[in-house]
Amino acid sequence: MPIWLVLALAMTVSCGTVITLASLRRRRRGESETDEEDTSETPDVVEYMIMMIGVVYAIVLGLAIAGVWEERNSAAEWVRLEAQALHEVHERVAAYPEEVREQVRGDVDAYVAHTVGTEWPRMTEHGELSPRGDALLDRVREQVAGFEPAGTLESHAYQGLVDQVAAAHEARTARSQSAGTTMPGLVWFGLLSGAVVVVGMIFALQIRRNGRELLLAGLFTALIAFLLFLIWAFDAPYARGLSESTEPFLALFPQAAPG
Repeated sequence: MPIWLVLALAMTVSCGTVITLASLRRRRRGESETDEEDTSETPDVVEYMIMMIGVVYAIVLGLAIAGVWEERNSAAEWVRLEAQALHEVHERVAAYPEEVREQVRGDVDAYVAHTVGTEWPRMTEHGELSPRGDALLDRVREQVAGFEPAGTLESHAYQGLVDQVAAAHEARTARSQSAGTTMPGLVWFGLLSGAVVVVGMIFALQIRRNGRELLLAGLFTALIAFLLFLIWAFDAPYARGLSESTEPFLALFPQAAPG
């Protein structure tokens, strides 16, 4: 199901539920179409508590959005760094002898092709990297680190290549840590419970069931649903939050594009 359709359904269902419950409450109490409730009956202490609950939930919601947004940006940056490091290895190995150069470039191309075509779907579906990818990147490291420079140019290129392979390993490890969801289940419980409480405050404040206030109640509920959806989408950066996650690899290694 497209992610935009999930958002539309979530907002529509939540908004419709609140409006329906508010309308049913009115009918059960036997109110006529023109009657209005006396909202002055709400005690001041209740209004104060409701205000504090709303403020606390807004702070928690804002922190959650900021956290998953930062994680999303970090995930995108690690992919870019991994692709860039591999590209540097692919280019800098030109200083090596032809046999070694072609071997290293072939291993880099094999790793990128596996990452884009095979490992990425596995990572987005199961939240883990493949052992085959580890083996391919280890082979690149062995080829680079195992070479003995014979001249000045090769010696200068050697350390840079070793550093770039280490950077690719670091980026891959970070990508592995961001492959699954980042928001703990306990936090999700708090966010969903808080949403129920905050939306329930609409009824605690004795909202009048006229068209204007029902519209505001529906928009408020849709906003809460949208913010929770935003957190859910960015909670798994590679699976939902990044639509073009493999773009850095394909930009630097266009030959790795599937079929």
